[in-house]
Amino acid sequence: MLNEKVSSLLNDQINKEMYSAYLYLDFANYYKNKGLDGYANWYEIQAKEEMDHAMLFMKYLQNNDYEVTLEAIAKPDKVLNDFGDALHASLEHERYVTSLIYRIYEAASEAKDYRTMQFLDWFIDEQGEEEKNATDMITKYELFGKDPKSLYMLDNEYKSRTYSAPSLTLD
Repeated sequence: MLNEKVSSLLNDQINKEMYSAYLYLDFANYYKNKGLDGYANWYEIQAKEEMDHAMLFMKYLQNNDYEVTLEAIAKPDKVLNDFGDALHASLEHERYVTSLIYRIYEAASEAKDYRTMQFLDWFIDEQGEEEKNATDMITKYELFGKDPKSLYMLDNEYKSRTYSAPSLTLD
């Protein structure tokens, strides 16, 4: 049986991951409207990954006999005035999600819920990767993105990204 605080935080995380997907779809839409299909592709794939994360949290709770409660997903509230805004907002958001995962891990540790801590280890690694990707995109944009030819090349680079399902599976 899961600790009440831990299970509540895990359930809340489902909504946070779905919001992340919604936010990244908003970013994809912004870039698509600006003619940057590669950036749009990057964020469409990010959205799929975030939905996968939500499903993993849901499955984990269900596998532990917890009745999941889904809440409303908030509307994305980021104002995007130029191409770099979504990149910076993405890094800020990933850092926020990392803090949420750490909060759940801390609660699991206090409850001596080692199984949940082990489950969260994958997400901690994943968040490190997400923050690095967001930082790398900002760095590349700041170095090269102001030049139209270089922006075109970056956009083509992001167009080649393909979706792959998460390596963590729960049955």
